[in-house]
Amino acid sequence: MPRGIARDHDEKRAALRKGAAAYFAEHGFDRASMAGAARHCGVSKALLYHYYDSKESLLFDILDTHLAELVEVAENAAPGGLEPLIGALLDAYADADAEHKLQLTALRLLPEGQQAPLVAAQRRLVELMSAALGALRPDLSGDTLRAATMTAFGILNWFYMWHRPGKGLSRRDYAALAARFVAGGVAAL
Repeated sequence: MPRGIARDHDEKRAALRKGAAAYFAEHGFDRASMAGAARHCGVSKALLYHYYDSKESLLFDILDTHLAELVEVAENAAPGGLEPLIGALLDAYADADAEHKLQLTALRLLPEGQQAPLVAAQRRLVELMSAALGALRPDLSGDTLRAATMTAFGILNWFYMWHRPGKGLSRRDYAALAARFVAGGVAAL
């Protein structure tokens, strides 16, 4: 008779995702190993393989979960306009620096079939930001709107590299500054 799923299955998977994301982000996905990820998570390699059959399936789960959460918060915030959207994205980035770094650096290392749904989620985020910017300047379109959209993400996506919690602007204050900065830039185009 096959083993049933443990009551804490989802919590264990979440903990493994979080620990492995930190390990992969620190060591680089291409140089990291499942044995190292297991050590970092404080579990056996066998337990890690019980949940994930490969390093790629673990990375996919990390990125799929991260991007799904980003899309959900962005879709909920987008009707409020640019500032709520930027604030929601920065809030969702909190405690997800490793996942975010992996999104930027390791997604391309997955097989094409695994990349496709992740890229679709990224495109959805781009659509939401583009719509928020387009609402500010309905006359923007094409390459100009795309460049403005990607510039807005550039302002947000590298926040984890320089921000130190408890020093300087809070995440919320930076979100307000970034929204004003982006809105001002779009207005000046």
